[in-house]
Amino acid sequence: MNTQNFDQGTLTGQSDRQDYGTYQERAEGYFALDLERFWHEAISLKFWLAGLVALGLLLGTLATLLAKPLYQADARLEISQVTADVTNLDALEVESKVSEVQYLNTQYELLVSKFMAERVIEAGNLTRNDAFREAFSLGEGPSLEAGIENALLSNVSIDPITQSSLVDVKFSSPDAEVSAEVTNLWVQEFVAANYEKRFGANIEARDFLQSQIAELRERLAESEQQLVQYANANEILVLNGGGESGSESAGQTLVGADLQALNTALAEAVADRISAQAAVVGGNFPGADPRNGLLSSLSEAEAELAVLRSNFGPEYPEVQEKQAQVNSLRTAISGGARDLLQSARLREAELRDQVEAVKQRFLGQQSQGIRYGILKREVDTNREIYDALLQRFKELEASGVGQNNIQIIDLADVPDEPYAPSLVQNVLVALVASIGLAAGLVYLRVTLSQTLQDPEDVRRRLGLPLLGSIPKELDGGLVENISERSSEINEAYTTARTNMNFLTPQGAPKVLMLTSSVPAEGKSISSVGLATSFAQLGKRTLLIDADLRNSKLRETLNLHSYDKGGLVPLLANQESDMFSQIVPLDHFGFDFLPMGRTPPNPVELLAGEKFMEIVESARGAYDQVLVDGAPMLALADAIEISKAVDGVVFVIEAERIKLRGIENAINRLRRSGAQVYGAIVTKVSQKNSAYGYGYGYGYGYGYGYGGERHEKNA
Repeated sequence: MNTQNFDQGTLTGQSDRQDYGTYQERAEGYFALDLERFWHEAISLKFWLAGLVALGLLLGTLATLLAKPLYQADARLEISQVTADVTNLDALEVESKVSEVQYLNTQYELLVSKFMAERVIEAGNLTRNDAFREAFSLGEGPSLEAGIENALLSNVSIDPITQSSLVDVKFSSPDAEVSAEVTNLWVQEFVAANYEKRFGANIEARDFLQSQIAELRERLAESEQQLVQYANANEILVLNGGGESGSESAGQTLVGADLQALNTALAEAVADRISAQAAVVGGNFPGADPRNGLLSSLSEAEAELAVLRSNFGPEYPEVQEKQAQVNSLRTAISGGARDLLQSARLREAELRDQVEAVKQRFLGQQSQGIRYGILKREVDTNREIYDALLQRFKELEASGVGQNNIQIIDLADVPDEPYAPSLVQNVLVALVASIGLAAGLVYLRVTLSQTLQDPEDVRRRLGLPLLGSIPKELDGGLVENISERSSEINEAYTTARTNMNFLTPQGAPKVLMLTSSVPAEGKSISSVGLATSFAQLGKRTLLIDADLRNSKLRETLNLHSYDKGGLVPLLANQESDMFSQIVPLDHFGFDFLPMGRTPPNPVELLAGEKFMEIVESARGAYDQVLVDGAPMLALADAIEISKAVDGVVFVIEAERIKLRGIENAINRLRRSGAQVYGAIVTKVSQKNSAYGYGYGYGYGYGYGYGGERHEKNA
């Protein structure tokens, strides 16, 4: 026999807790990670989920068949990093700051920009391209260009090839030829735009400089010729004049050169005289003057004199000797400075006379020099402009137009077949979407479920051991199947009884009450089933009908005529001998203490000492005592019964009662001090995967493999 395995601590330790928390608190721990619960729910909804997936696949297929085919053409570009201009250090520094990734990303953004769309529209004259307009269903109107631009930007895409500088440019449209045409226009215009951006300014500048240089060269030659002719006519000798072509700047005249040289010499003489005056006043000679050595000697002598004076009196011979040395040095320095000043003054006066004489000669040439200067300045100006333009032209020549860093590797060909819609892709998308919806449906069903659908919810969501799972669909009558050892129902209660043997170290608690939240959950039939199973084990078993309000055991056991004697007369002291009221049920193998007639005061009878005496008498006479109590509902009957028994087994009908109501009932029992050992789930549908998967009871009785065989034979 295949039985459920229970951890002893789970069965006994949990029952000792008093603070069990709320249903929501436990659910957060159990439910969040319970994949098995989701799987069971999915199995129960398998037909709905299968229909949802099938519908998704159908919609995906229809969408593919009804969609307009699209053709995609692609061309390939190579985008290389711009090489820095080695002739321009500033440009080199700027380029070094830009990484290759940044550059490529910039180019990718430009490729799909509005700027490119406008260039393509203009280059391909798309506003007049009937094929393009027909492909995108664009008519005449003021918004035509905007519609074309939107169609271009919506259908163009790029696909950079990783670890390379290659990028594929793709364009899709309902017309294969239009796709290829636009793709090629796009890459060609991008290359042209980049070329214009890099070299367009250089080309224009070079052409302009060439025309300006030619014009200026003629002007410079003309002005130089006029200058030379005027100098020859007026006998003005020009120094440093001429050159290979007479194009170099004109020099100055001899008089001007002499005047310039004399002024330079005069300036030097004035500087020497000022230095000599400074030497007389402060004793400072020019740096190369040998008398600077006297100053050094004077400084040393004065320092030594100061040391001697601090140690000796003025009459000391060494002091007088050192004083004489200092005086001698001062006299020599003073005399040298005066000589130097006199020499400088004579030199300055002589040069001033020479400058004045040459100035008079120079003034004599002023009348011719003014005209000469005008001509010379014109030549100089023309030469400066010419040299600047020529230098700029040479820089442009050095940089050159160069090679474009963006090149077309492959042009687009006209595609042979459409790339979209893709049946496989659409079906996969529809499949994923439908599976997602199906998963969402399962999730909502599980999260919003308020009833116990999976027997394992007893453990996961109520925190109780699951003692047994009783099937709903059976062959034949329910009572007859209970006593048949080969039946599914008997096997189920046998498993529940086996699990109850692990509730305590001594085995199953001797006196157990069965109760439920509401009537008709299978409490009474479970009492019969467990009593039968204990009896088949060889134990003397007594079943007490303590549901004094609405007993179902008489109907279940076909004891309709037995309504006089039983538990009620014993509780009311109308009968004193318990054993005389017990009915042996040979067919089931256990003894039965019926309820009797329905009393008007069930709670008072059950709360009295008499009921405890009856239970204790039964405990001494039988190996196992089961009490069929009243449902919890809003009654106190079960609570009073729980005070006399060892523990409680809670019976729950699957997919009927809300879990919150079940929890409230269990908590009422616990607050009264009752020991709730576990739960039995009844009326579990064999369609529930949890029934067959988690609670199989053997190969021959309908659980697991047997259940499948039963369904096939039905």
